[in-house]
Amino acid sequence: MNILLVCVGGISTSILEKNIRDAFGPEKANWVVEAHPVDQLESLIDRFDVILLGPQIRHKFRAVKKVADSNSKPCEVIDSRDYALAKGDKVLKRAEELLS
Repeated sequence: MNILLVCVGGISTSILEKNIRDAFGPEKANWVVEAHPVDQLESLIDRFDVILLGPQIRHKFRAVKKVADSNSKPCEVIDSRDYALAKGDKVLKRAEELLS
């Protein structure tokens, strides 16, 4: 699975990205998670299976969802508590649920 985290600048999202990667474990060693600015979404979307937005750009959800839907990719805003606490395991579980 390839997870795209979209955000504004990537500082706080990079912490979450690391924690998600740490939650992969050996059975998911080939999975990918990357954080990128939202304005790069259209050029990157083909490489990813699920799109998760940082809660600080919740206001861009409709535009991101439109791009995600046109590429048949699930998309959701990350729970603000999980984001603030960088709970990589919870965000990873939600990404898996979105794909199933």
